Amino acid sequence: MNTSADAHRAAVAAPAPTDFLGIDALLTDDERLIRDTVRAFVRDRVLPNIAGWFEDHTFPRAMAKELGDLGLLGMHLHGYGCAGTSAVAYGLACLELEAGDSGFRSFVSVQGSLAMYALWAHGSDEQKATWLPRMAAGDAIGCFGLTEWDFGSDPGGMRTYARRDGSDYVLNGSKAWITNGGIADVAIVWARTAGENGTDGAIRGFVVPRGTTGFSTRNIEKKLSLRASVTSELILEDCRLPADAMLPNVSGLRGPLSCLNEARYGIVWGALGAARACYESALEYAKTRVQFGKPIASFQITQEKLVNMMLEINKGLLVALHVGRLKDQGKAHSAHVSFGKLNNVRESLAICREARTILGASGITLEYPVIRHMNNLESVLTYEGTSEVHTLILGQALTGENAF
Repeated sequence: MNTSADAHRAAVAAPAPTDFLGIDALLTDDERLIRDTVRAFVRDRVLPNIAGWFEDHTFPRAMAKELGDLGLLGMHLHGYGCAGTSAVAYGLACLELEAGDSGFRSFVSVQGSLAMYALWAHGSDEQKATWLPRMAAGDAIGCFGLTEWDFGSDPGGMRTYARRDGSDYVLNGSKAWITNGGIADVAIVWARTAGENGTDGAIRGFVVPRGTTGFSTRNIEKKLSLRASVTSELILEDCRLPADAMLPNVSGLRGPLSCLNEARYGIVWGALGAARACYESALEYAKTRVQFGKPIASFQITQEKLVNMMLEINKGLLVALHVGRLKDQGKAHSAHVSFGKLNNVRESLAICREARTILGASGITLEYPVIRHMNNLESVLTYEGTSEVHTLILGQALTGENAF
């Protein structure tokens, strides 16, 4: 005899392997529309070509305009041609872009959350009007020069200096590991200004257009990670800029760190896109790869691997969504973003590595996305704050003690 409980159980749909907790239902219609639009773009424009771009070590500059036409560049900013979407919608876009390749999410992240955000939050009205509409449209590409060869996790030790000379500033130094540097039309460069009596002054940001005398770039070659992305050194040799090239509305490390927090937030979502792509590839492969007379999906160890992947992706998505909702409410602390970046990148990289074991030898070829995502996430683990840095940020939040 059927009971009402039996009938209820029969009416509940079985969990979907690609959305086990039904997180899709927690999104608004607008958020789903943006997500699906970006997913379709990645399916049609990125995935058919990404293996070749990765192998050839190239980012197709023309794609900047297509990303701009979709409204993805600076999409979470308001005004100046920016879409003004929610933080959650921006996160979903990052997830779908990185499901294609980390290089595309990195491009959008550096353009919107670093270069454009620096101008939007800290620039003058003239700087904003000059650059933001063009950057939002994809007609101009930006980069963000903070990291130096000897100063990554400790940007306060930077050696790039800006010396006042009459009405100008003269910059000398170099920046390293700069995404988009070699193709950028404008760089936001952070430098230490010379204080009174030759003492060190405050760190300030400068808008450096390509073509400025004394400013050059050199691409970093022979990378085995983020190959579908341009990574460069910025070189400043007596680079002379007018005083109005300085970002007027921020001084000190608070400026670049505020930008980094925006970029880190996108990574909280983006890394899960790479993990999802590897999980889905491993799941499909396990169903069709036959060993010992049956699909490897029927073996207990393989099922355990797939289950662990699914668990971490769903948990990571809940973290990303919660942090995104907090951000949209103005309640997200930078430590919340560190929580998401530390957990989601670490678990996503583990998922990619585990997926590679399911695919066996096939997992190391570009016929499948796994080795590409795995290699890319090795860089994502490091940039915008290493796991060690985010661990210490969270440690300070727990104990009140600075362990840096």
